[in-house]
Amino acid sequence: MPTTPPAPSTIRTLPSWLLGRAAARGRGLVADALAEEGLKMWHHVVLAAVADLGPLAQAELGRSVRLDPKDMVGVLNDLQAQGLVDRAPDLKDRRKNAITITAEGKRLVTRCAEAAERANDELLAPLSAAERERFLAMLTRISGVAEDGRVQDGA
Repeated sequence: MPTTPPAPSTIRTLPSWLLGRAAARGRGLVADALAEEGLKMWHHVVLAAVADLGPLAQAELGRSVRLDPKDMVGVLNDLQAQGLVDRAPDLKDRRKNAITITAEGKRLVTRCAEAAERANDELLAPLSAAERERFLAMLTRISGVAEDGRVQDGA
């Protein structure tokens, strides 16, 4: 049975490569946890954003999560078909749709947040509590994400 060759020695110690590997592992763990709740990663991102920010215009939602408008339409169609969000004319600008989370959507966001937390606990299991705290602080500093959650330009 063939084995996967090791990463080249010139890259396997690069922080960017290690972060990419850790991110891929983390995404996989979270995606598996979300799949158990019946959601894909982008569906969870959008639903969580609506829970935090909603009701808000569809275009504004797309900008907040950095999702292409045509992809946003598909994700919202899926979420609406499952009864997790509602679309209605925006009261501030009736030319736009406002997206609102439903009661079932709120329940699912809560379950998914718990599932994602468990997946991240698995990812960070090799670290002590103090190491996790330092690691998260350092990741926050280099990620380009501000304390208020905004992604800084260029990040």
